[in-house]
Amino acid sequence: MSSGRVLAIVPARGGSKGIPRKNIVDVCGKPLIAWSIATGRQLVETGTVARAVVSTDDVEIARVARSCGGDVPFMRPVELATDQAKSIGYILHALDWFAERGESFDAVLLLQPTSPQRDVDAIADAIRKFFAQNEADSLISCYQEDYINDLVMYEDEGTGYLKPRNPLHNKGVRRQEHGPTMVRNGAVYLTRVDYLRHTGQLICDRPMLMRMSKRHSIDLDVPDDLILLRSAMCGSAS
Repeated sequence: MSSGRVLAIVPARGGSKGIPRKNIVDVCGKPLIAWSIATGRQLVETGTVARAVVSTDDVEIARVARSCGGDVPFMRPVELATDQAKSIGYILHALDWFAERGESFDAVLLLQPTSPQRDVDAIADAIRKFFAQNEADSLISCYQEDYINDLVMYEDEGTGYLKPRNPLHNKGVRRQEHGPTMVRNGAVYLTRVDYLRHTGQLICDRPMLMRMSKRHSIDLDVPDDLILLRSAMCGSAS
């Protein structure tokens, strides 16, 4: 058992431009959101999460979520589901909704539908460790990248030319000298409620690490990502 009450939120707004209606697009015979709903339900069964809900502004997504066993106790206000809206808005909306009904939580766990390749046991273990150490205000999932860093990154100037991110980009640094970089993959965000309310931030300056493999770190944003995800999870790119 974890030593704190955790509210898991599966956020799924209706508007999505890269992949229209991406939260309910088919992945291995299920709506994409179904995978994260299942993760939330399983975490409740482990005792590490007290409640798992879906936060959406979209009636169709709410219907699909409920058909997949999702708990949709409220609808997200439209102003908290725009392209400009930040995560903290719908998180505080959910916390306040429960607070008005006498339920409080110590931490919030975000399970974004766009990163469905999760290991429930690994998340449950991470939650237990998070509360046991009682030092960090947040935990994030990352994969290790041994090559990608600002030495190989450029900005597209829009003129057919590139601007280096790092002035040492052409100094012949060997791959072995780059050093590993941990890349946030969007699959797991765990943050203490007190920190969320005090700072308005989801990630603290020194978050705990939950390691995930690179192959399980596909974050669905554009059509090519959907091809990769279907190939990884279903063995099909269709």
